[in-house]
Amino acid sequence: MPFTSEILQKLTNIVGENYIFSDQETRNHYGHDETEDYVFPPNVVLKPANAKQISEILKVANDYKIPTTPIGARTGLSGGALSIYQGIGLSMERLNKILDIDEQNLQITVEPAVITQVLREAVDEKGLFYPVDPSSMGSCWIGGNIAENAGGARAVKYGVTKDYVLNLEVVLPNGEIIWTGANTLKNATGYNLTQLMVGSEGTLGIITKAVLKLLPKNSHNVLMLVPFFNAAQACEAVSAIFRSGIIPSAMEFMERDAIDWTLKHNNTINVTVTEQVQAHLLIEVDGNYPDILVQEAEKIMKVLEQFDIDEVLFADTDDAKNALWKMRRSVAEAVKSNSIYKEEDTVVPRYMLPELLNGIKKIGTKYGFKSVCYGHAGDGNLHVNIIKGTMTDDNWKTQVPLGIREIFELTVSLKGTLSGEHGIGFVQKNYMDIAFSRTHLELMESIKRVFDPNNILNPGKIFPDDL
Repeated sequence: MPFTSEILQKLTNIVGENYIFSDQETRNHYGHDETEDYVFPPNVVLKPANAKQISEILKVANDYKIPTTPIGARTGLSGGALSIYQGIGLSMERLNKILDIDEQNLQITVEPAVITQVLREAVDEKGLFYPVDPSSMGSCWIGGNIAENAGGARAVKYGVTKDYVLNLEVVLPNGEIIWTGANTLKNATGYNLTQLMVGSEGTLGIITKAVLKLLPKNSHNVLMLVPFFNAAQACEAVSAIFRSGIIPSAMEFMERDAIDWTLKHNNTINVTVTEQVQAHLLIEVDGNYPDILVQEAEKIMKVLEQFDIDEVLFADTDDAKNALWKMRRSVAEAVKSNSIYKEEDTVVPRYMLPELLNGIKKIGTKYGFKSVCYGHAGDGNLHVNIIKGTMTDDNWKTQVPLGIREIFELTVSLKGTLSGEHGIGFVQKNYMDIAFSRTHLELMESIKRVFDPNNILNPGKIFPDDL
């Protein structure tokens, strides 16, 4: 519906004149995230200061049936923050405080716009550890991490965002404010509303506070970069290392193009790659006892000797370790700077990774596109970047979606699913029929209707258009 002067005045009264914006530049700025080149500007951008203001905004939106999209740091890759139906773009940027670090109970209470790396550094100073570390942790926000159930490199040992969320303050679409659970490690009291909110992509409620679990900080780690002459063998080595009894704290896969493009994009990274190398594994083990870590590294090396590998690089200083992690975290940016691309976020049981990688390459050959793959191999999460390169615009529009559907069909046939950490959002919603039956989807949509009967909160996400 059009924004009347009456509606605009009500919204202005809630947030104040300095925090409501309707100019085109601001609307465009908040109308995109990192998902390809999509731009969906809201009609108006609001910047509330607290849960009470968000509650009042949602009461107005619900009364007038105005689509309302929560907007975080806009680092997402599935279009979750795009205002598909215009309406209100609700920027959470002013809710950016660390409210409490409870060192006695190893918990932290934060608002949603706290940058993930800022949180990690704040608890690190107190000898504590928050393990979730998406590649964009220097810019992404905790609220978005919770909305998408973000993972990152260390999910293989420590788990993903859902494993650290104890309790949430949430504003429901009708404006009611609730806490979803309790600040306890165990909770068998009724339905688990906290975990229902995690990964719901802003479609059920707006998170305004989060209580997160922390861990004691480990004091040591060993990091190695392992070059493989065969990319499929790099994937095979992942499962073999786990079967040997070692659980790395990180195990990242990067195929040759990902490395080359990254080194070209960032010439401050000094890594030499011989011509025959086709892929790398970046492997980390961590703990408090250096002697045990050395033993684990030696055990990993014995496993790796079964494969065709080049000389393994051990990072023996903090600077060397930071350089290798910088290379891995720069891959997505390097791919994006090289070509128009689409990124898919497949995940399979780790033993199936070689079959997934080989299948993706065959599908690319069939439909005429190149792919660059990298990701969190330790938990079977492979990011598939489909590169436009010299493809015609027509083939990009018609052939690539067919190829993506086949990639997802392959992924599901290998007992995997469509997304490991990026979410479904806008761009993957019409592939949901591959992973779920009509019954599954209708159950999910019925939950959405209970929370949001007027479908005002982040509409146009997750559910297929034909549901």
